[in-house]
Amino acid sequence: MKLLLFLSDTMIPLLIFYIVVTGLVQKQNIYEEFIHGAGDGFHTVLKIMPTLIGLMTAVGILRASGLLDAVSSLFENIIGSIAGKNLIPGEIIPVFVVRLFSNSAANGLVLDIFKKFGTDSQLGMTASIMMSSTETVFYTMSIYFMSVKVKKTRWTLSGAMLATIAGAAASIVLARYFMV
Repeated sequence: MKLLLFLSDTMIPLLIFYIVVTGLVQKQNIYEEFIHGAGDGFHTVLKIMPTLIGLMTAVGILRASGLLDAVSSLFENIIGSIAGKNLIPGEIIPVFVVRLFSNSAANGLVLDIFKKFGTDSQLGMTASIMMSSTETVFYTMSIYFMSVKVKKTRWTLSGAMLATIAGAAASIVLARYFMV
């Protein structure tokens, strides 16, 4: 365990040291390359900023209006009738739905679950695992595809949704397994 803690503390400094040494050995102008990369990164941020602001505003409006709760309730009823009431906790469904669009809004919902049920509860564990095993599919697709101007996404959305549903299902199963 001490070895893992040591590695986690030293991994990033060692990686930076490796990059600098490799650049020096290859006689590269490291500072100039860094400045060029930072400039490219800044231009990328400027390109995606309108999309980012639009998504954050939309999620804020959805959450404040109560529409998000209504959609989550609808999904809870549908999933509850298909899978059974006890199979999928109803409090997790809003986290799953919101997580597709916004990580920060989903974090707010997870904090609400932590306050109400506790971090070590089954719901708290499920929410924690779900946050680490699912992705903000629509946010990620809109940011990346708009920044490189991809028009045809083909099977990206289907694959991302399938992977996210699998991550959510795994979080429910794992939380139940570890809570026993």
